[in-house]
Amino acid sequence: MAKYGLIGYNIGYSFSKTFFNFKFEKENRNDSYENFDIPVLSEISEILENNPDLKGLNVTIPYKKSIIQLLDEVDKEALQIGAVNTIKINKDGTLKGYNTDHYGFSKALMEFLPIKEKKALVLGTGGASKAVKYVLEIMNFEVTQVSRTKTDNNITYTDLNRDIIKQNYLIVNCTPLGTFPNIEECPDIPYEYLTEDHLAFDLTYNPRETKFMKLSKDRGARKSNGLKMLEYQAKKAWSIWIS
Repeated sequence: MAKYGLIGYNIGYSFSKTFFNFKFEKENRNDSYENFDIPVLSEISEILENNPDLKGLNVTIPYKKSIIQLLDEVDKEALQIGAVNTIKINKDGTLKGYNTDHYGFSKALMEFLPIKEKKALVLGTGGASKAVKYVLEIMNFEVTQVSRTKTDNNITYTDLNRDIIKQNYLIVNCTPLGTFPNIEECPDIPYEYLTEDHLAFDLTYNPRETKFMKLSKDRGARKSNGLKMLEYQAKKAWSIWIS
């Protein structure tokens, strides 16, 4: 019997535990998957010490970037992205980090191509946004990141206007805004400028339709939540753990 799990903070909403335990039951495996909800990342050492049968971990908000410093080895692609969401625990106890978010996002996005013009707004600058930006740039999208704070690499929400929205036909919400239980929250963008040529892609999957998606749909835009992305990245993580 092997154990797997998810580390993050305030992760009761996560679908990963349900996904993997259903998979194990369906395949008659004795393996299990557990949520490790930790307020500080340093508690991972205690998790590893108390769970010697752990073979792999997923990583979510807010630790996808900070986890890198605690790993023995990081996959080249994950290093390039700057975020890790999957950890393989080797037989000798060493930890190797991978990023399967980029795989999940690219597979999920393929179902909505083509998009009218290869220009995208990526909302947020956390670990998930790094994987999204990585994928879009490989696909030759012109990417503009949006954050609450202005830097040399992004614009702010207050910068968003009609022209910017009209020029960017893909808008990806990489922030936690709208995630259960705070379902009335959403990114502060001018939704009134969205059209039927836009795709509003929310990495959130709980609820199935976020306020970001509803407001976008009201303007005629196509919409997607992050459930397919989660499923694709989870399957990729599994292939890494058992390799």
